[in-house]
Amino acid sequence: MPLIPVSLPAVSLKHNNSLNTRRAAVFPLLFVAATTLALHSPATHASPQLMTEVDARAAEEVRYANFNQWLSEFRRYAANQGISEATLASAFDGLRYRERVIELDRYQPEFVRAIWQYLDSAVSTTRITNGQEKYAQHRETAQQMQQRYGVPAEIIVAIWGVESNYGSNFGDFSTLESLATLAYDGRRRDFARSELLAALRIIDQGDIAAEQMKGSWAGAMGHTQFIPSSFEAYAVDGDGDGRRDIWGSIPDVMASTANYLARAGWQAGQPWGTEVVLPTSFDYAQTGRKSSAEWAAQGVRAVNGDLPSFDSAAVIVPAGANGPAFIVGPNFRAILRYNNATSYALAVATLADAIAGREGISQAWPRDEAPLTRDDVRTLQQRLNNAGYAVGTADGIMGPNTQTGLRAFQRDQGLVPDGFATQSLLERLR
Repeated sequence: MPLIPVSLPAVSLKHNNSLNTRRAAVFPLLFVAATTLALHSPATHASPQLMTEVDARAAEEVRYANFNQWLSEFRRYAANQGISEATLASAFDGLRYRERVIELDRYQPEFVRAIWQYLDSAVSTTRITNGQEKYAQHRETAQQMQQRYGVPAEIIVAIWGVESNYGSNFGDFSTLESLATLAYDGRRRDFARSELLAALRIIDQGDIAAEQMKGSWAGAMGHTQFIPSSFEAYAVDGDGDGRRDIWGSIPDVMASTANYLARAGWQAGQPWGTEVVLPTSFDYAQTGRKSSAEWAAQGVRAVNGDLPSFDSAAVIVPAGANGPAFIVGPNFRAILRYNNATSYALAVATLADAIAGREGISQAWPRDEAPLTRDDVRTLQQRLNNAGYAVGTADGIMGPNTQTGLRAFQRDQGLVPDGFATQSLLERLR
């Protein structure tokens, strides 16, 4: 019987990495097992299944060996950047390549949630109730941060709720393992490499121990889901113990959140915005900002009370002309700095309102509209391009260029140019 050839990769044992030692021992055993099976097989060739398994194991071992070589090189680079040997040892000795991180990084969900589906979850009755309880539990701390930074306590609590469900779900991935894996094999390697170095600086400064640095698979950390560079820029020691601990200290969590928003341009004493009713003659193609007085002159009015007094505000219709409308000011834009998605900012704003006992959104969402999948959006973009409405690369993302092109198409078709993509518009573009 022919032996099954298996190439043994060179495995670095530098820094006494126990993972390398374990994996170096696997290959000879795998080779012997495969050879033994082959010698005792009644067939003249090794089974395709066995060959596939051996090939897969071999590829895995090569990947791990290459990762460890990369990690050794990055370790030397980090040392040259001033990271102490003690920090490097605690961070990298035994550090693993996490295949699950790469799976999540490359996973692109086919279906995109409609904004009302996102809000149903982010501003659920349970989330509101839990937020009110957390606010009551930490009222003194939240109000201290409001006084210090000018950010309302309910906004601080709402960010906490949307980011990590009040700390119950901030992830249990090792931030170091996630970022090292992404820096080696992810889609944005330079970004992950920079964040990994920032994470090492945080450990080196004594804010958190390497083994306690936990968060999401993508490297966002703690209750506030700061990436390491945001932690360096905005995290604050709220309890005065000399450390910035967004994993275990609620004063630090709240101070860091409020500081982030204050630095993002939060204007004390102003609301985020309010729900409005638009006149039937409203020009949905408008995308610029105007003062509240200018919007009022167009017939825009608040659902409840008067329009907030904004010098620069936008009117947004996240689900098109058939859904709710809002006037949003500088503080809404500050929330967008935390996460640049309208659905996210609206979730934080309306959750904060609910925690404070204010009324929620009154106008109905167009729930009968089926959201477009990413493939649908790519098809929409291709058809807009083919029809002469240049929207750029068909990437499946409804960005500003796509919305501008869609508005132009709607206007030419005699439709309301709200830039909201629907299945019926996709059909019209055939």
